[in-house]
Amino acid sequence: MSLLNTGHVQAALDTLGLDIPIRQYNKSTVTAPEAAACIGTELGSIVKSLCFLVNDQPVIVLAAGDQRVDNRKIAAYYGAGRKRVKMANADQTVAITGYAIGSVHPLGHRKQHRY
Repeated sequence: MSLLNTGHVQAALDTLGLDIPIRQYNKSTVTAPEAAACIGTELGSIVKSLCFLVNDQPVIVLAAGDQRVDNRKIAAYYGAGRKRVKMANADQTVAITGYAIGSVHPLGHRKQHRY
């Protein structure tokens, strides 16, 4: 599977009955600030998908582009120790989602997980 292939994401959207077409741009949208600038919107209206490991299990966190994710809150939500919450590295992110850091979608991942 190509890391730039969005077919899995479009199929997931279609399966859910969501009429949302995927748009691709000639400018970089890898970071939330780049994505906001590209489409001319406020940073807070961009959603970033971040891959974490909680007790070695993958968790995708969706956060507003202008916010930082607090590992302590993730730990509390899952009843885990703070040290058991880590952001997935680049290789782990690709293995879990099928997409590289900076291009992780909120759905249509390589593997199906319960988050």
